Amino acid sequence: MHDKDIDESISIAPSLDLSIAREQEENRPLVSKRVLFLSVQVIFNAIIIGFIAKALVALISLITNLSFYGKFSLEESSPAHNQLGWLVILIPVIGGLVVGIMARIGSSAIRGHGIPEAMEQVLTNKSRIKPIITLLKPLSAAISIGTGGPFGAEGPIISTGGAFGSLAGQIMHISPNERKIMLTAGATAGMAAIFGTPVAAVLLAIELLLFEFSPRSIIPVALGCATGAAMHYALFSDAPVFSMPDIPPAGTDAMICYVVMGAVIGVIAAFVTKSIYFIEDLFEKLPIHWMWWPPIGSLAVGITGYFAPYTMGVGYSNISQLLSGSVSIQLILGLCFLKFISWSISLGSGTSGGTLAPLLTIGGATGLGLGVIVTSLFPQINISLPTCALIGMAAMFAGSARALLTSIVFAFETTLQPHGLLPLLGACTASYFVSFFMMKSSIMTEKINRRGVPTPDAYEPDILRELNVEEVMDKNVPAVRVNENIKDVLEASEGKIQNGYGAIILDKEDKIRGAINLKDLYQGLLKGSTAISELKYDEVFVFPNSTLLAAIILMEERKLDLLPVVSRQHKEKVLGVITKNLILSTYRRRREDSDEHQQEISIKRSGYKFLARTKRLREEQSKRLFRGTK
Repeated sequence: MHDKDIDESISIAPSLDLSIAREQEENRPLVSKRVLFLSVQVIFNAIIIGFIAKALVALISLITNLSFYGKFSLEESSPAHNQLGWLVILIPVIGGLVVGIMARIGSSAIRGHGIPEAMEQVLTNKSRIKPIITLLKPLSAAISIGTGGPFGAEGPIISTGGAFGSLAGQIMHISPNERKIMLTAGATAGMAAIFGTPVAAVLLAIELLLFEFSPRSIIPVALGCATGAAMHYALFSDAPVFSMPDIPPAGTDAMICYVVMGAVIGVIAAFVTKSIYFIEDLFEKLPIHWMWWPPIGSLAVGITGYFAPYTMGVGYSNISQLLSGSVSIQLILGLCFLKFISWSISLGSGTSGGTLAPLLTIGGATGLGLGVIVTSLFPQINISLPTCALIGMAAMFAGSARALLTSIVFAFETTLQPHGLLPLLGACTASYFVSFFMMKSSIMTEKINRRGVPTPDAYEPDILRELNVEEVMDKNVPAVRVNENIKDVLEASEGKIQNGYGAIILDKEDKIRGAINLKDLYQGLLKGSTAISELKYDEVFVFPNSTLLAAIILMEERKLDLLPVVSRQHKEKVLGVITKNLILSTYRRRREDSDEHQQEISIKRSGYKFLARTKRLREEQSKRLFRGTK
């Protein structure tokens, strides 16, 4: 809630005379100095996270060169061209063993995708992440990916950026909500630093991490993402991450085909998501400590990599090849099935790595494969194979992660293909729609949902913030005099006590002195007090245009069951009373009204009225004609 909502609702008198009441109204702007303070901090954090992203990519290259080629070099390389023969099976196993030991000794939080862990800390731990994660997560991910793990660097850097933002937020003197903004800004700055996609990173924050949309959160996050993207341009390249040939505009037939492809990929996305957690369940049943699971899962990476070396490592080059639209059927099938097998088993074992790059690879190969099938069977449909790969990778991400807008904008920002926007919108929406009905959770939320942590799935307006006290208050004011006897008040409670809640206290001149709960009257009587003036009561009230949210917070802070509503111009004049029951019943009624199915216009009833009106007009016309003949 905004400070303005609270401050405009509370007025506390320092003495018994409300004529000298001090009204705390500061009318603070929606974007306050705190937002400026956070913005400066997240920009500074994003610069550091950009260097961390560069260091992570360099470390992955170093470990890859050492593991598969035996040379000390930071030059970017892929395990696909190694000459190790069957020894290649052992490299991922060694990497998985090291990651398992690091998780056992250091922190088990380094295991997993990266984004779900950040979501869990936002929802359950006031956005507090252990500082050691800032070091261990990128290191473990570099070892896992550098030894052939089929993961992307984006998940670890998102987790690392979030951990760094959380660490800075724990050092600073800020609120948990501001720390959430710091964590989110750090995580999404990491994504922007890897891919150079600032807008997609902001949308990722909204759809998966922030669970809100407000200026106080969007401004710092957007600045952090912009800074992260600037670091990408400065440290990596200003060219699109995934280069592809220019794609043509989609015709009507092609557009329909793309949407159908998106729906098919939505089914596959649901299958992929369920497979990941099915494999996790299988590992949970193993009679050994989870420290040994990563090397066991990495065995699948090594075996798959022996037959298809291109499935190992980050594989961003594979995505670029798919987007070209001219790859062999063998590569398409390998990236569809073998990449999925090695990635799902390895990720299900609990090793450290990201999900985005594998989803893009599998989705791009699936989309391209579907495009090849359609082109072979229906050559008259003029579809573009690069477009099929593009919508495939985005639709897979949209269906698996339930991040619709993020997937569309991400695909556009990484390829800069404006003619792809319409096919992306149709295909990603279809995939999102299908997967929504096929699975309850996404690949990002299933893990934490299993731990009993509910995740928001919708962004709805706050009903209590939308309604004013004036719309709900009861104008029948239960009032007692400050000098009245407590016993007399309780015995003659009719009209004095509001439905068992309490009463408003007035002085001899009918000026408001405060409010008191019914239970406080009984407790005062038991303690031997006789007059109401001997009791402790709060001199507090709200105004007619105060929000219900401000009123309920004030009630909770002062432990009151009701509040007087006074005129803003004449604070001694009581207009009504607001109770917790009125607020809760109004909230329930508004929720029911918004979900109730209603037919505002009845075609059947309107048809009957039209026929009756027509019949009446005909009768009147007949009467006029009859009179005219006479």
